[in-house]
Amino acid sequence: MVSLSRRILHVDMDAFYASVEQRDRPELRGQPVVVGGRPEERGVVAAASYEARAFGVRSASSMAKAVRLCPTLTIVRPAFKKYRTVSAQVFDLFRTVTPLVEPLSLDEAYLDVTENAWGEQLASQVARKLKRQILKETGLTASAGVAPNKFIAKIASGWRKPDGLTVVPHERVETFLERLPVEALWGVGPVTGKRLRDHGILKLVDIRSVDDDLFRRLVGKKAVLFRRLAYGDDDRPVVPNRAAKSCGSENTYASDLVDLERIRKEVDQMARRAASWLEDKHLWARTVTVKVRYSDFTTVTRSQTGALPTRDAAAIAERAVDLLGRTDAGSRPIRLLGTSVHNLTDTNQPPGLKTSGMLQLWDTPAG
Repeated sequence: MVSLSRRILHVDMDAFYASVEQRDRPELRGQPVVVGGRPEERGVVAAASYEARAFGVRSASSMAKAVRLCPTLTIVRPAFKKYRTVSAQVFDLFRTVTPLVEPLSLDEAYLDVTENAWGEQLASQVARKLKRQILKETGLTASAGVAPNKFIAKIASGWRKPDGLTVVPHERVETFLERLPVEALWGVGPVTGKRLRDHGILKLVDIRSVDDDLFRRLVGKKAVLFRRLAYGDDDRPVVPNRAAKSCGSENTYASDLVDLERIRKEVDQMARRAASWLEDKHLWARTVTVKVRYSDFTTVTRSQTGALPTRDAAAIAERAVDLLGRTDAGSRPIRLLGTSVHNLTDTNQPPGLKTSGMLQLWDTPAG
């Protein structure tokens, strides 16, 4: 059942990185702009302005494809320090309304405004006032969804972008759900979506009548969750200050890597950067993961979990380089490498010796 009492906002900045660049460079306003790497360096689109999206340019697509779709595209290198500064401004505004702010990324968050510092009874009024303050303080627009739970609020925030506000009160939840395609569910991408559609499951509400065994075969262990969401049932609380679940970096190379020593050096450096992050955050990690994408776009990951958490740079780098031995590095051309650390904890003791200090790890929401 959908809660009658909770009032949840999902606030999502509009084309955040691209909008910051357009704000700071007046000549880019009204122009198709993307933030990301150069096409000749196999760059990827990190963010696309709405003018660029009109040409079909989307985040996470290759920059080469983006330029083909829009030859007049302006490409801006990312300035993440600047984006983090603007993000901090926005989140400071969020926290003037409620301490219950759950970040999802630099540019989006859930807010539980059931009780709020402004004493507003209507969450829609909180959203309107917050959107005005964001525009005044940062010069940027945000879209917001207002609903009784996180699932519906997140979908609603994307309903009327940019600068949108969609309110789904309890009495309109069912009507809202009936309008949604099955792809509205987190984790239902093109492949799963096609599989569901091939079985006549076109809309979110169609899930309610699907045979349990068939549905489990189609979506696996997510069947129970998806069934609940099809009824708009989502009782997850807004959890402030979520702990990081991992840290890492990856790089797509302008030319395929074939020299094993060069590949090892790249992975070593990435691993040491991850160890430095752990040091800065006073964290330790038990798992090291290496990601390799070959020239034919086949991608493999290799992980190793130790008994003891560590943040020792040399140890993490050694484990990462060793993991390359379980790939075809050196015998197949490589276009992308990545290294990350997982299973984070705030103690270097073995699991079970200190439970009160363990960080809660959360699934990263899709979308």
